[in-house]
Amino acid sequence: MFNIVKGTHDVIQKEAAKYTYVENLLMREAQVFGYKEFRTPIMEYSELFLRSTGESSDIVRKEMYTFTDKGDRSITLRPEMTAGVIRSMVNEKLFINQDYPVKAFYVGPNFRYERPQQGRYRQFNQFGIECVGVDSPYRDIEVIMLGYNALKLLGFKNIKLEINSLGDAETREKYQTALREYFGKHIDTMCDDCKERYKLNVLRILDCKVEHDIEINKDAPIISDYYSEKSKESFNVITNFLKENEIEYKINNNLVRGLDYYSGIVFEYHYTSSQGKDYGALGGGGHYGSLVKEIGGPDLEGVGFAFGIERLINLMEDDNLFGENEISDPLDCYVMPVNTQNEKISFEVASYLRTNGYSADVCLEHKSMGQMFKKAERRNALYAVIIGDDEEKEQKVNLKNLVSQEQISIGLDHLLDKLDELFGENEDEHIHHHD
Repeated sequence: MFNIVKGTHDVIQKEAAKYTYVENLLMREAQVFGYKEFRTPIMEYSELFLRSTGESSDIVRKEMYTFTDKGDRSITLRPEMTAGVIRSMVNEKLFINQDYPVKAFYVGPNFRYERPQQGRYRQFNQFGIECVGVDSPYRDIEVIMLGYNALKLLGFKNIKLEINSLGDAETREKYQTALREYFGKHIDTMCDDCKERYKLNVLRILDCKVEHDIEINKDAPIISDYYSEKSKESFNVITNFLKENEIEYKINNNLVRGLDYYSGIVFEYHYTSSQGKDYGALGGGGHYGSLVKEIGGPDLEGVGFAFGIERLINLMEDDNLFGENEISDPLDCYVMPVNTQNEKISFEVASYLRTNGYSADVCLEHKSMGQMFKKAERRNALYAVIIGDDEEKEQKVNLKNLVSQEQISIGLDHLLDKLDELFGENEDEHIHHHD
């Protein structure tokens, strides 16, 4: 017996149905906003993440799965998906051939060497979007609203945005100078990570989770005191929109996010359950100004966000946000041969139903009627299609509703029409394509 690799997990049956439900809803919402799907490789040349994600990020410094392939090339399993999506846009020359913005959504597995814990795995799944090519606060708002609407559709109600602006290049240059001066007086007493961040990207110190360093951060300079006029104007457009649309938000001056490529607006979606439990951040993102150029493309602005699928599902389970319909995945028909002589026609009927768009299974295990009904119940079947010697001879079936227990005898040539009639009463849940 082989054990699963540490930090990974199997997603099967009802849990897999939850993943499908969440991912499909997120993808549909992205399509409503005009985004197109991108599927990029799970492995890239390591230099891509070193250049884009930033040397000061914990991902690059501690968490990447990197190996040398047989051609002596350094390869990394993607720790996040933005860099690969932007690389794809550059490689495919989408910034030449398409009108701006280029809008992408994606979903898939990522890999980080983290300490495994509840809801956090070394292989995990992300959904995200990227909007590249137009530098406008309204594009930032569009991305924020897409994520906000998607969370609402999933059932999250008490969502609060935490936002901050890292400003333009002029703002960040002045602010970083002020931070270096302030933290220079304290850095000797701070954690090793902060000492490293002080050298590479002093802004990242504000994201430290060490209690002692958090206290020092409370008295650090505030970035809003260093905003240029352009930065102030852009941030005001975004916050005014949120106010006008009654979207609750909080300005968090220490919010910098975990990747070095962010500039301008950064944001996180925070959630409090109906019972008052604070779950913290569900996901987040922000604006980036130099990422596309760093990866080899033109000097274009972009904005995006990502959600961890595992985190969304864990919180939805914890707060009972899944309805039975989202995870039930019922079987339309379970075909039951009364004896072994009826197996061939039963198999043909099941195949006929599948060809015409109905989900169907057939019992080929020589079970009694009672045992077959139990198997149908375990498969969450809606109808039993029963075929015995008389039914086979007369080219009929007994169709039994396993909820109401009503049963009718019907000719095989009318079975499809009858099922269309029965399922047509609830077309939203059962969509068939045989027409």
